[in-house]
Amino acid sequence: MKFDLSKIDLSKIDLSKVQVSKNLGIDLGTSNTLMYGVNRGIVLQEPSVAAVNSRTMSVLEVGDAANLMVGKTAGEQLAFRPIKDGVIADFDVTVTMLRRFMKKVVGNFVLNRPKVAMCVPHGVTGVDRRAFEDAAIEAGARGVTLIEKPIAAALGVGVKIGAPRGSFIIDIGGGTTEVATVSLGAIVTSSSLRIAGNRLDEAIMMYIKRRYNVSISPKTAEILKMRIGSVHPQTDAGAMEVRGKNLASGLPAMLKVSSGEVREAMSDQIEQILECIRQVLERTPPELCSDIYDRGIILTGGCANLRGLSILLTQITGIRITVADRPMQSCAIGLGKFVEHPERYPYLTQYKAR
Repeated sequence: MKFDLSKIDLSKIDLSKVQVSKNLGIDLGTSNTLMYGVNRGIVLQEPSVAAVNSRTMSVLEVGDAANLMVGKTAGEQLAFRPIKDGVIADFDVTVTMLRRFMKKVVGNFVLNRPKVAMCVPHGVTGVDRRAFEDAAIEAGARGVTLIEKPIAAALGVGVKIGAPRGSFIIDIGGGTTEVATVSLGAIVTSSSLRIAGNRLDEAIMMYIKRRYNVSISPKTAEILKMRIGSVHPQTDAGAMEVRGKNLASGLPAMLKVSSGEVREAMSDQIEQILECIRQVLERTPPELCSDIYDRGIILTGGCANLRGLSILLTQITGIRITVADRPMQSCAIGLGKFVEHPERYPYLTQYKAR
């Protein structure tokens, strides 16, 4: 059968409903998922949280809606993070969450599936890499490119990663801390530590429990960390009242927590992060160390703005610290630059999955 195209009235076609390929950069993190749309910038930033029916494991809500349910579910409802320490802990729930996020951004992509670039923690196993690939494909992607987080973060803050000079990146997210020296489009020395924002929250919760016999929620611990949390005495921000549950009486309780107490609670985890940074600097070749000393260290990730962190790092390393303008979005922006102009970064094709 032949169609006469001259008889088609193009004025009656709603071009706004015609689906075109909308490639995405996806930072699927432990705490938050961010998506970058080609020529649109950051189009989604929501918590990596899913609410499910614990009996059937069917997903009820994801993102912001599910985050409101954390700690407040009843019966068979359960709200949790399917990503743990930077890797996928519950594959099926992750796929559903990712599919809903992609549909919210792209719309109906059944006939025109987008290509995606995703960042993964450095040093993850082949099994974990494959889990990210498979999750994206099952969620609706027609192609996946994996880029390691330090590379994506460096790209996102404007580092010319293909140049023959060293750049030192520290990315402290929700699930992992990524530390790397980058040169000529590749990672020279690096380390990935599964201690980051979530572990700091847990440390604050345990400290309050031990000292005051009061249980507080992860959300309350995070608020304490971000509002008055400090890792250096010069940046202490006073005290803050928090509410929790007295473990002896079982009744609601209120107490005042100071910046110094939060710093003491986080001290062990912060020391491990500092040791990780020292080790990577020690393994960095001398010529690249010279570049790093001249250009400074770049700090990204959701915990980059933790009070006193840049001061503490400068004292420990003797090197100037620069905090990214949008630290939480750095990886997503880097992925976006890649999906918009992949031809500019041919050296990243080594990470291409399918």
